[in-house]
Amino acid sequence: MQGTIVPHFMFVGQAEEAMQFWASVVPKTRIESVERWGPEGPGEEGTIYRARMVLGGQPVQVNDSPDVHDFTFTPSISLWLVCDDEAEIGELAAHLGKDGGGQELMPLGNYGFSRQFAWVVDRFGVSWQLILP
Repeated sequence: MQGTIVPHFMFVGQAEEAMQFWASVVPKTRIESVERWGPEGPGEEGTIYRARMVLGGQPVQVNDSPDVHDFTFTPSISLWLVCDDEAEIGELAAHLGKDGGGQELMPLGNYGFSRQFAWVVDRFGVSWQLILP
């Protein structure tokens, strides 16, 4: 095996919007490189062929698929983010959840296993579990 496992997010035309949104909301996030589909395709010109970013400190890859698929993201796999304080978890739950166009699977609250916890799906369909231990 070469290197380490890197999560990969496949979008259909929303990769750049998702990366910019995450970079504006999630601490320790930055876009490192972006390669775009050209006029020769097969993806729509200007959409993301391949991008690398650090999402909350975790390297990930992102792309726009040239094909439309019958599937998208599912909550059965989610991003687990340990927050530093109540202000941070509150902001993340709001921005990634309903205030940011997403939805709540479990609203921010105390469920007995941590001080605060929220499970949200962002507007791109990516599931986030936010916890304040």
